[in-house]
Amino acid sequence: MAKIKVTDLALRDAHQSLLATRMVTSDMLPIAEKLNKVGFWSMETWGGATFDSCIRFLNEDPWERIRKLKAAHPNTQMQMLLRGQNLLGYRNYADDVVDKFVERAAINGVDVFRIFDALNDTRNLDRSIKAVKKAKKHAQGTISYATTPYHTVEKYVELAEQLVKLGVDSICIKDMAGLLKPYDAFNLIKALKGKIGVPISVHSHSTTGMSVATLVKAVEAGAEMIDTAISSMGMGTSHSPTETMVEILQNTEWDTGLDVKLLVEIAGYFREIRKKYKQFESSFLGADTRILIAQVPGGMLSNLESQLKEQNASEKIDDVLKEIAVVQKDFGYPPLVTPTSQIVGTQSVFNVIFGRYNRLTAESKNLLVGNYGKTPAKPNEELVKKAMSELNIQKVTENRPADNIPNEFDKIAAELKEKMGGKEVHVDDVLTYALFPQIAVNFLNNRDKGPVVFEAPVEDAKKAASKYVLNVNGKEYNVEFKGDNSVSVDGKTYEVKFGEGVANTESRHDKKIEKGAKVIESPVAGTVLRYNYKDGDSIKEGDTLLILESMKMELEIKSTAAGKIEYLVDLGDKVSAGQPIVEVLS
Repeated sequence: MAKIKVTDLALRDAHQSLLATRMVTSDMLPIAEKLNKVGFWSMETWGGATFDSCIRFLNEDPWERIRKLKAAHPNTQMQMLLRGQNLLGYRNYADDVVDKFVERAAINGVDVFRIFDALNDTRNLDRSIKAVKKAKKHAQGTISYATTPYHTVEKYVELAEQLVKLGVDSICIKDMAGLLKPYDAFNLIKALKGKIGVPISVHSHSTTGMSVATLVKAVEAGAEMIDTAISSMGMGTSHSPTETMVEILQNTEWDTGLDVKLLVEIAGYFREIRKKYKQFESSFLGADTRILIAQVPGGMLSNLESQLKEQNASEKIDDVLKEIAVVQKDFGYPPLVTPTSQIVGTQSVFNVIFGRYNRLTAESKNLLVGNYGKTPAKPNEELVKKAMSELNIQKVTENRPADNIPNEFDKIAAELKEKMGGKEVHVDDVLTYALFPQIAVNFLNNRDKGPVVFEAPVEDAKKAASKYVLNVNGKEYNVEFKGDNSVSVDGKTYEVKFGEGVANTESRHDKKIEKGAKVIESPVAGTVLRYNYKDGDSIKEGDTLLILESMKMELEIKSTAAGKIEYLVDLGDKVSAGQPIVEVLS
């Protein structure tokens, strides 16, 4: 009897979609033995936003995560989501970096590489596919699904045929926003099966309420693999429940053969674990049909909410969702998946806050001029001209963008070595720095402190305020503050003193603003990424003073006056909207 193969997403896409990618590895490992027994074809455990979240929020080494998860699941393939030439970052990388990343991911434990490009530009997939095949791992080519005038069944079949020619072992239809309707799925897969011979996997978010029916029709049409999430980590912006799909297909020609009783036990575990992450929960927990228009992927929704909250603009979510449709059209109808979902989403936020296209992010400009690849349709010509002018270029990129990037791995390694004080750096750390240079050095310097620890809410507010579980170098300690001068660690009491020995150092934040100076304020919350000038330099009105990283995108902060400048913030500082960041003395 033919059986459908199942990939469970609880350890990657499910918590990315529901909990802003905050689940730590220590909450994954206790259930690993049972997960490994289920018989999944694969488990998605890496890639997507997990790498970024690990070093940005969790103080956890993503390379160590995949090694631990692989060791804990010896009978189950570990799967990752790879953004083609973007890898896990937000730009195209040179071919030598792509090769090295895939090689190291395979060595550390990745068995299945689901490779996609946000624009469905196969030129951006070729190198990754070759690298995966060289590593003798499973290369799954991806169709990023969208519903626009430029995305038709014929175009998808053509794309699939190109992927097969590139050597993929299987193809995934990646429906990141829950837009794939059941009968459209049936027709698309029937068309694909008539042209290609490799297995087809279907990945459909449950955001719009259609995913269970979509997976059923996909299976009926001939799909061999489906993506699901254990029920306590399913639905909402996540995916169809694993147990539900197993039960639906049981005793049919598509029986998965998975043990529902074991799955129910696993669901119980995650039901309790999820309570630890309540603060990160997406409010999109039911079916949201606005997404049929906005086309926002599940993983982006929870992040978009938290980003708007950071900008003190939570009430503007509906306006942003409407604006996304406008920006997507103007940008050439890119499918909304990382990084285009972040680019379009952040630009939509800025449009709502500052006025339409008054501030273009660096990534928006690069997408408009072809530096990410070829968009399905031509972008708005006036916007392209604006982007070219701000980038100071004379023509758009028409060739494969990575052809314009010389080999860079050795240069990146040397740069990191210098920033780490000249000491030798591991190849995996070099790749971490290559992907996220703005935050990697801080992470590498603080990695030994160990991952953060989340606890479920405690009813007794007094107890919650005084008891903690602290993680130091990977070991957990039960800590209770008993008063002003004592603390208990694992039951042993110590006398302590707080607030002594703090150096009285002066920083930029202590500087008094000169009388008559023009103050430049940060328009958004973000992190100071780099200066364009030095203190005391003379600048003109309109000059770009510094670059902020906001919502994972780069934003230029320009001067509104001419004169000599003094920075009021340090590199790496987190700033809030309206905070003074530069003064200009005329």
